[in-house]
Amino acid sequence: MVTRAVRLWFEDAGFTEVETAILQVSPGNETHLHAPCAELTSALGEKTKRLLRTSPEFACKKLLAAGEEKILEFARVFRDRERGPLHLPEFTMLEWYRARRNYDAVMADCIAVIREAAQATGADAFAFRGRTVDPFAEPERLTVADAFARLAGIDLLATISERGEPRRDALAEAAAARVRIADDDTWSDIFSKVLVEYVEPHLGEGRLTILCEYPAPEAALARAKPSDPRVAERFEVYACGVELANGFGELVDAQEQRRRFVAAMDEKERRYGERYPLDEDFLAALAAMPEASGVALGFDRLVMLASGATRIDQVVWTPPEEVP
Repeated sequence: MVTRAVRLWFEDAGFTEVETAILQVSPGNETHLHAPCAELTSALGEKTKRLLRTSPEFACKKLLAAGEEKILEFARVFRDRERGPLHLPEFTMLEWYRARRNYDAVMADCIAVIREAAQATGADAFAFRGRTVDPFAEPERLTVADAFARLAGIDLLATISERGEPRRDALAEAAAARVRIADDDTWSDIFSKVLVEYVEPHLGEGRLTILCEYPAPEAALARAKPSDPRVAERFEVYACGVELANGFGELVDAQEQRRRFVAAMDEKERRYGERYPLDEDFLAALAAMPEASGVALGFDRLVMLASGATRIDQVVWTPPEEVP
């Protein structure tokens, strides 16, 4: 029901639905995302390692570089080390991209898609863990810096240099009274602790929240804001304290993207003793990719809220078995 309604919305908006490969050389290069791996055997008995994607992002951007303008995918994606009421090791990510459009356009898409889901199930409100939200109300748009100031009393931008570099000790001092800080915590670790404990629980109360202008150290694959390199064109959409979507004004600078990937994999190796290869075809494609914006939306979470379920495994036809 929800899938049909959302597909129709994208069709009416002129999007082309694509289906990209699950097995990849690189599943994504984020520090804290872990991908299951598979071993392929050729007809000659040769073994090749492949990884199950954590997102279809690399493949979709290659299609943008090849000339596609507006694409979407209902993608099966995989996340190892994740299981809970809001997490499954295998789930559906609804991901879409608009070439030559800024990220305000895909923000508007997100709100429209969420409302389509609500209309499909007849829900005039979402409720989860004692919180409610009216998906048809005008959404709140809040910068991360304003959220930290309002909800945690922290001047976040004062902990980032004018060039967008994190000042770990400055954030540690500002957050010391709020969260427990370990000696080996990075700036990003401290940021995440404050976000999870003080900010996220208050997002999407009464109405949807668009949390935007993420700090540059958390930019991932987003480009820097032209007027302020301390922040990036990244946003997330929340309902009832639940993150539903993560979107970017896409970075198309291959050199900068490579630098970020290498730094993320260095940190992954330090923490977890593993790193993933870089997708050189993807980095090469960035040179031909137009300016674009894109969003990844947790489709199972959206259906959970729209249907009144309390866990995402309640809206999946065959939930993955628990791993002992």
